[in-house]
Amino acid sequence: MLRVLIVDDHAVVRQGLKQIVGAEPDMRVTGEAANANELLALARHEPYDVVVLDLHMPGISGLDALKELKHDCPQLPVLVLSMHPEDQVAVRTLKLGASGYLTKESAPEELVKAIRKVVSGGRYVSPTLAERLANDVAIATDRPLHEGLSSREYQVLSLIGAGKRVNDIATQLNLSVKTVSTYRARILEKLQMSRTADLIAYAIRNKLVD
Repeated sequence: MLRVLIVDDHAVVRQGLKQIVGAEPDMRVTGEAANANELLALARHEPYDVVVLDLHMPGISGLDALKELKHDCPQLPVLVLSMHPEDQVAVRTLKLGASGYLTKESAPEELVKAIRKVVSGGRYVSPTLAERLANDVAIATDRPLHEGLSSREYQVLSLIGAGKRVNDIATQLNLSVKTVSTYRARILEKLQMSRTADLIAYAIRNKLVD
C-alpha cells in the first residue's frame, strides 16, 4: 500500500485529493498537512512513500519547505502540485529535489500516474516541460557560460578582465563596494571558478575586455 502525505492549506483541496488517491486500490492518504511546519513534523516521524506538495502555503513557502524536506528526508519522493504555470517555478522545484511537477489543472488520472512514476524512482513532468528542459540542456551545452550572466554581471566581468579592482568598478558603475563584491561572487559561481585571476583569464580568452 502506497502511503501518501498531502500538503495543502485548503481542506477542500485535500479532500478532493484524498478521493482521487483513495479510489486506487493500492494507495491511501495516511497523512495531511496544512502548512510547512506540519509537513516537516509528519515527515520526520511517520513513514510515507510520497509527498504531494502545494507550493502556496501560509508561513514558510512551499519552495523553502521542499528544500528543508529534501535535506531531512532525501530519499522521500516529492510531487509538487501547484497552481503556478510550469514556466514560472517548475524548473526551480526540480532543481531543489522535487521528483515531479504537476499543475492543479491536470486530470485526476494524471495525478495518479505521476504518483506512481515518482514512487518508482522516476521523474514526472508534462511533455511540454520535458521538451523545454531538453531544449534548455541543448542550449546550455552549445553556448559559453558567460551568456548566462545578467547584463550587470557581464559588465562587472568585463571590468574585472580589464584589471579593474573592486573599488574602481564600484566608482565607475556608481555602486557600493559590497554590491560589486556580491556581483563578483555570483560571477564566480556561474562560471564555476574560485579566483579573480580565473575571471581575468576567462574574460581575456573570450574577448570580453574592451
